[in-house]
Amino acid sequence: MSRPPSASRRSSRQAALQALYAVDVGPRADLALAAASLANVAEHFEFTPGAREFADELVAGVVAEQVTLDLRLEACARNWRLARMAAVDRNVLRIAAWELGFSGTPAEVAIDEAVELARRFGDDGSPRFVNGVLGAFLEKEQE
Repeated sequence: MSRPPSASRRSSRQAALQALYAVDVGPRADLALAAASLANVAEHFEFTPGAREFADELVAGVVAEQVTLDLRLEACARNWRLARMAAVDRNVLRIAAWELGFSGTPAEVAIDEAVELARRFGDDGSPRFVNGVLGAFLEKEQE
């Protein structure tokens, strides 16, 4: 029995989050390092067709647009600088912001998936925090 499409994209997001987190907490971040990190993480996933490509797209997109994403997210996170955020939350937000701004993923899907990632990998307050920041981000995008 095959997984539904949302499950394959969910695994793509999980792999991308793990790769981006590893790069984020490391000494430097660039696309080559992020791609290598994703390759290492991907060994532990059974991707459905197209899911690995989506993970690659997420990682490459976030790395390419990180400066822009960070500025936009920081403007939406009241009283929080990105550097002070938990690394998991910061990277969940980057993935969702990239999806909202660049991938054509419906807003409800991007936000729901981000909240699920935060619930699975973050601390108790992560889902609420991520939802709030992304709600503000979406409002700014629609202005």
